[in-house]
Amino acid sequence: MKKKRRFEERQKMNEIINEIHKNINKSNNNRNFQKEMDRLIEKNQRKGIIPTLFLHSCCAPCSSYVLEYLSQYFKITVYYYNPNIYPPEEYEERTMEVERLIRELPAKYPISFISGEYRPELFYEAVKGHEGDKEGGERCSICFSLRLEEAARLAKEGNFDYFTTTLTISPLKNAARLNQIGEEMGEKYGVSYLDSDFKKKNGYKRSTELSKKYNLYRQDYCGCVFSMRERQTKK
Repeated sequence: MKKKRRFEERQKMNEIINEIHKNINKSNNNRNFQKEMDRLIEKNQRKGIIPTLFLHSCCAPCSSYVLEYLSQYFKITVYYYNPNIYPPEEYEERTMEVERLIRELPAKYPISFISGEYRPELFYEAVKGHEGDKEGGERCSICFSLRLEEAARLAKEGNFDYFTTTLTISPLKNAARLNQIGEEMGEKYGVSYLDSDFKKKNGYKRSTELSKKYNLYRQDYCGCVFSMRERQTKK
């Protein structure tokens, strides 16, 4: 019975991912997410509103610029939830670096931190059948969905105004795809997703500068065992 339920969940996840891929080609590729965020921030500032933001963090380097930028306009809770990370020692190191960054980075408004439960079996179950996908393919979309769904669920439970992810800062990540998934999860749980493309406005460049300034640990692969193996074969 349990195996049947897991199979049905995987099938449903694959259907969601396929639908997201179709929708991206129709709409999100033509949107300027940075301008949309700028307009939202300007609107809140005119009204004197400081919204709460539940920010999914993938690692400290990617979080550095995002926190420097958004902490001027939002009260942020950083949520480190990445069951895809391999091995466990890598997970621990990345978690500690995010916590250290939050302690050391100056912020206009306080930044709090929540560490999600590390359950890699959830990741392996979700991506079953996609182990051989190239990085950036459907396996990655499933992984994004896994993490953003949990972020959306907790953002709703915590009555946050918005939730989003640091993942769009990476030049290797498709912001349109991530934002489409975020919007889908926001609709599912009834919480607003903050569309982003943090690599814009030299965001990625600034993240590398902050990483050097704070001597942050910069990993050389995305996080999962499959991306690690792919990177090793390219060396």
